[in-house]
Amino acid sequence: MVKNTQKPIKKISNKKPVPDVALMVESILGCKWSLHVLDQVRRGINRPGAMVRQSTGLTTKVLNERLNKMLRFDILEKISYPEVPPRVEYNLTDFGKRFVGVLDAVAKLQQEYSSQQTEETG
Repeated sequence: MVKNTQKPIKKISNKKPVPDVALMVESILGCKWSLHVLDQVRRGINRPGAMVRQSTGLTTKVLNERLNKMLRFDILEKISYPEVPPRVEYNLTDFGKRFVGVLDAVAKLQQEYSSQQTEETG
């Protein structure tokens, strides 16, 4: 018998299932492009074409995978405009703004830890 080690998804009434935030952090931190895309959206670069042009090495395929993951996690929202040619923009949701704050705290902790290690060895 194989034991299921994955954490269950919590349900809140009739709304969609709420994923585990710890798994979200792990998933986003585990991908350099996810962090890069979040940083671009936060800086106002919210159109996919502009994101690819601003990022050496980022492909459209990888960008779409990262954007879809963040849409599923409710970190980003997608806005489609009924224009020709079609225009799509991504923005942080309220949850996404809070989530980015967690990532900022991790970056700050890393910076403090690195400084501490430099002082101890120097």
